[in-house]
Amino acid sequence: MMETQTSPKDEVAEAVELELEAVIGFNGHVPTGLKCHPDQEHLVYPLGCTILIQAINTQEQNFLHGHGNNVSCVAISKSGLYIASGQVTFMGFKADIILWDYKKRELMARLSLHKGKIEALAFSPNDMYLVSLGGPDDGSVVVWSIAQREAICGSPAAGLNVGNATTVIFSRCRDEMFVTAGNGTIRVWELDLPNRKIWPTECQTGQMKRIVMSISMADDDSFFYLGTTTGDILKMNPRTKLLADTGPAKDKFSLGVSAISCLKMGGLLVGSGDGLLVFCKSPSYKPIKKIQLQGGITSITLRGEGHQFFVGTEESHIYRVNFTNFKETLITSCHFESVEDIVFPFGTAELFATCAKKDIRVWHTLTNRELLRITVPNMTCHGIDFMRDGKSIISAWDDGRIRAFAPETGRLMYVINNAHRIGVTAVATTSDCKRVISGGGEGEVRVWHIGHQIQKLEEALKEHKSSVSCIRVKKSNEECVTASTDGTCIIWDLVRLRRNQMILANTLFQCVCYHPEEFQIITSGTDRKIAYWEVFDGSVIRELDGSLSGAVNGMDITVEGVHFVTGGNDHLVKVWDYNEGEVTHVGVGHSGNITRIRISPGNQYIVSVSADGAILRWKYPFPS
Repeated sequence: MMETQTSPKDEVAEAVELELEAVIGFNGHVPTGLKCHPDQEHLVYPLGCTILIQAINTQEQNFLHGHGNNVSCVAISKSGLYIASGQVTFMGFKADIILWDYKKRELMARLSLHKGKIEALAFSPNDMYLVSLGGPDDGSVVVWSIAQREAICGSPAAGLNVGNATTVIFSRCRDEMFVTAGNGTIRVWELDLPNRKIWPTECQTGQMKRIVMSISMADDDSFFYLGTTTGDILKMNPRTKLLADTGPAKDKFSLGVSAISCLKMGGLLVGSGDGLLVFCKSPSYKPIKKIQLQGGITSITLRGEGHQFFVGTEESHIYRVNFTNFKETLITSCHFESVEDIVFPFGTAELFATCAKKDIRVWHTLTNRELLRITVPNMTCHGIDFMRDGKSIISAWDDGRIRAFAPETGRLMYVINNAHRIGVTAVATTSDCKRVISGGGEGEVRVWHIGHQIQKLEEALKEHKSSVSCIRVKKSNEECVTASTDGTCIIWDLVRLRRNQMILANTLFQCVCYHPEEFQIITSGTDRKIAYWEVFDGSVIRELDGSLSGAVNGMDITVEGVHFVTGGNDHLVKVWDYNEGEVTHVGVGHSGNITRIRISPGNQYIVSVSADGAILRWKYPFPS
């Protein structure tokens, strides 16, 4: 699976780049991925191939683009001048480390030596060196000169009879000493610059065999602390290389000590894989203060001396905690699983709703704030739509039910049980708010009459042979079109409740749109073709190449019908001229497959969502 390093923009040379306005997303699975910058005003964190720099007070965002694959680690130098980030890549290929200039927000150097994955990075205290740790296929530790931007020396990270090293930390005072740790290995390294060598000393832990998850160094280098998968903490002396103490003896941290941070005033902040955040002290490591957060803790980062700090979890939550009262405030939340659908309410771009796995979330468009979260545990939501009057969100679930919720409160209004046999896969509403049209995994299209008290089935239309992927209703409510993965799109008469026309193609249809004048539809899917069809007789008018690689999963068209947008597995957002059939703008920013895309009412924004949980908002490129 060779990836060439051509930029995705080469595909459409004439197209202009779309302006990315905001990103809702944070990859909470990157260990110590969330960082508070030394200027104390910005958070730096990864999302897919991108690194976000977000102002804490104003929420203003900058994006660092340069990685060709997901970012696996991030480090910031003590002075704050540099950011370093590493990525994963395909087996046997070189994984890049990028050195960024923080002030200019631009790439300074690309450092390539390691294979497969960069496991961890650390800067020396005076910005002289960067140390990097390769992943399991690579197993080496390399010291880089920041001034020369080249490798000084390298060595295998761990001995022969132990596992991989997974974490690295630099001394806080000396540019010549750093520590690596991992599965059964803890090493203190000395850099011998004249001879371009690094010399390791194995730390002695006696009978204790531990797998290290996290590491933190005291400000004066007197000790360093290691968090382990068994849920205890080891305190080591870097001078003697001996174990000073270990704890807690009894109540170990559930699911391991996944994040650890030393405080200047003494004591430790400890985060567990179970979401418990604790302040404790050596040697007992008993909790002095504690709070329970949502999702396993992967990052703890101090703001200044640690009077305030930020915590990142696997469920992509970012919390701000004040040390004195030890209370958490959720400052960023986002989906941490594939986003299945996005929809705007009729006539307003102020908010929109998305669904992913077990939750539906309503967002405030301009501030990226989550306004409401509706959760149905252990279920997956495949599609959502706002009723035209704005009084309900209709949702399609894999347990075969259609659920309607109130958009302000999230209150469950009604449930249609057994709506479909193999899960509800798509849903749409009519503008008179009297009907819901749903599609199922078995291929049935069902028309429901929605009354004040009761919801009853009007008709089950059985023509598709496989799951329905997209439904669009005509403005007059007298007709709708359904796209299916069986290679057909069917235009239905909603008055006589029967089939008007069928469109066949050798593809799995993923999306369909009516042109606003409603005499044509456009479709796309796994064959990467965008096809225009005549509604009247189902004949194909034209075919365009929608993408060079991967299916097209989402499309939307403006109210005027002059432009439409597409997104898919090539991670690109494309704006098309409907009549010319040409790409005018391309948006580069997603690092997962784009699953759905919408143009906001009033043509202000384009919002695209992807399989890695990210929601991206783009500026609509034409004057509305």
